[in-house]
Amino acid sequence: MSEFLTIGEPLALMAATQTGRSLVDADQFQKFAAGAELNVAVGVARLKHSSAYLTALGRDPFGAFIIKELQKEGVATDLIQRTGNHWTGFQLKNRVSQGDPDTFYFRKDSAAAHFDQSQLKRLSFDSLKVFHYTGIFPAISEDAMTTTYALLDQLDQDPEIVTTFDPNLRPTLWANQVEMIQNVNRLAFRAKIVLPGLSEGRQLTGLKQPEEIADFFLSNSSTTQSVIVKLGAKGAFMKIRDSQAGVIIPGYHVNQIVDTVGAGDGFAAGLITGLLDHLSLPDAILRGNAIGALAIQSPGDHDGYPDVKALEQFQERQ
Repeated sequence: MSEFLTIGEPLALMAATQTGRSLVDADQFQKFAAGAELNVAVGVARLKHSSAYLTALGRDPFGAFIIKELQKEGVATDLIQRTGNHWTGFQLKNRVSQGDPDTFYFRKDSAAAHFDQSQLKRLSFDSLKVFHYTGIFPAISEDAMTTTYALLDQLDQDPEIVTTFDPNLRPTLWANQVEMIQNVNRLAFRAKIVLPGLSEGRQLTGLKQPEEIADFFLSNSSTTQSVIVKLGAKGAFMKIRDSQAGVIIPGYHVNQIVDTVGAGDGFAAGLITGLLDHLSLPDAILRGNAIGALAIQSPGDHDGYPDVKALEQFQERQ
């Protein structure tokens, strides 16, 4: 088993290369491997930590492409199921000069949505130090939800494993807002570190301020030890259980924003590798802020994620 493990649904991303065209009008695209959890797995691997991805893919060209891309990045693929009965999900994304791009998903009835839970019994967590999960994978099907909880139950048997959770809210995957909030909060309460964005935190808690959001998760879960609220360009707000007050870890200035998708996943990769490198939590968050800043300067979801040298150079310049 690798130091790092995640579970999710990888997607083949067809990203428009022409700026300002809608998905209807765009006619030139570039293919990427994408998905929130995949982004984190790639980010961890680029910083020289062993990284593994647990998922299912179809026996189709998109599935083969995703495995090829993961292997190229050094992410272990031996835990990936392949099936001829279901397809690999994919998505379209337009290119914008500012703000968030439009996306459209083709993921219903995908291979990942039919993940075979029996595989979990064969997993060994001997070398595992960090497990990362999001609110996306459990939302795609009942099988995915059941699998996520079964995996968390297994991980609970080893208190040394750090669990990190990013809500990554996707309202279109849920029947309604109430169901989304209830389920995502239950998932969050199982994690030792919870990583909501400010807007997500407000949706999930009904509270406005980062400290209130952090207190909500800390007070509703005996498992959660730290809450880190991502604040975009301002950095991140951190609060640790039993601390009197939280603190803001500053972000990094960038001159040009190309694509904001993948910034939060880059933050997670920075935080996680910081913990694996035995940095203090504030310094791990600072690394997360750095990778988030690098991510938004490139068009692909994880194109801007750095290797060790590029990360060091960026932080030194800043």
